[in-house]
Amino acid sequence: MAHMRTYRTNVRIGNWNEDLRLEEDAKKEYLEKKERGELFAQKVDFLKQNILSPVNLTVTTDGNLHFGNVVMLVNMGGEKRECSAVSINADINGLKKIPSPCIQAPCGVSAGRGIQACLRTAFIITSVDGSPEGSTLRYEQSFALKTTSGFAGGLYLTSDLQSFQKCAKMSRLQEVNLDDGGSFLSWWKIVHFDPQERLEYEGQPVPADVSVLIIHCKTNQALAVLGHHVLWTTYDKEYELTAHTFLDSHKAEQDNNHWILCTSDSLGKGSVILNHPQSAANNKELTQANPDV
Repeated sequence: MAHMRTYRTNVRIGNWNEDLRLEEDAKKEYLEKKERGELFAQKVDFLKQNILSPVNLTVTTDGNLHFGNVVMLVNMGGEKRECSAVSINADINGLKKIPSPCIQAPCGVSAGRGIQACLRTAFIITSVDGSPEGSTLRYEQSFALKTTSGFAGGLYLTSDLQSFQKCAKMSRLQEVNLDDGGSFLSWWKIVHFDPQERLEYEGQPVPADVSVLIIHCKTNQALAVLGHHVLWTTYDKEYELTAHTFLDSHKAEQDNNHWILCTSDSLGKGSVILNHPQSAANNKELTQANPDV
């Protein structure tokens, strides 16, 4: 008797009906999430679209920093470290929807190499001692750095003493992050980058767009960027931020601790430092020549 096939190749076998239902359910769930904007790619696009939206930095008329100014905190880089700016390091899990979409606290920060004035890099110089908005910020005067309101959440750049439970993820140094509420942990002060000039400049107005040190008031540690600790973020590979004073052999702070509070070009072409990078290299001569600016 010749061999006969008992079924054709298109005969369904096994739990074909159950597999078909599961496939249909998965497709239906996918379409529903897509319609609600809940797919991972959609969430990432929504985050980037909002947090990377442009922000106008303050244009200074007298060359000094004032309370209420919107600035970027830029480190000009160093050995094996590119120019970078203090940036909100939020991911899709750090968003809250009620009452309106915004970044929730606590939120991490990093030093992003994509230097642009946007919600992610803009900070407002905020008074903590009752100084009125518009008044001049002075060396050694306490202040806070606050993100813009709205999507950025109006959060404060904050730090606290290093502990086993609370420290920077990679370096294990003192952590810096964003939190709500303007407590003493969010108080900072600016000192002259040259240790030999600090007493002379104490109480003087702080010029915009020159290198300074940003010191945490409670711990007396300087804000620092770590070029040898690279973080993988939603935005790209970026440097870790910490509050730690790095001293050289002459007891002077290294370029990891040097920051420029960038304002906008008076011509409306963006950051002064990015348009005129030589101003960063020459800031020492400028400040020495004009100690009262």
